[in-house]
Amino acid sequence: MTTKKPDPYVNLGEFIRRQRELAQLSIRQLADMCGISNPYLSQIERGLRMPSSMILQSISKGLRMSAETLYAQAGILDPEDVDESDVIKSVMRDPYLSARQREMMIDMYRSFRKVNETTETS
Repeated sequence: MTTKKPDPYVNLGEFIRRQRELAQLSIRQLADMCGISNPYLSQIERGLRMPSSMILQSISKGLRMSAETLYAQAGILDPEDVDESDVIKSVMRDPYLSARQREMMIDMYRSFRKVNETTETS
């Protein structure tokens, strides 16, 4: 029995759709924010199209997340190379936070880490 490898287009599309829903954005709203058409975004979410890195960057801004996260989901970056901790991943998946709240929590977390890294090297 052979196991079928997951399709990276479908995985990326599902991830974008989940993040859009968590941000409580319609497909039309996100498409407008990204400067792309609804049908194109719909095709990306359904795994029919693989967006360019520029489109991924635009989508990441619309979803208020790092472009690196989407690049890793798309297979452009090796997930091992992306410097994201379990804390950030958990915050991004929390359905009880708005996109803005997630962004603020991640910014605070990163600033605390920077302060601690600076203190440790002094």
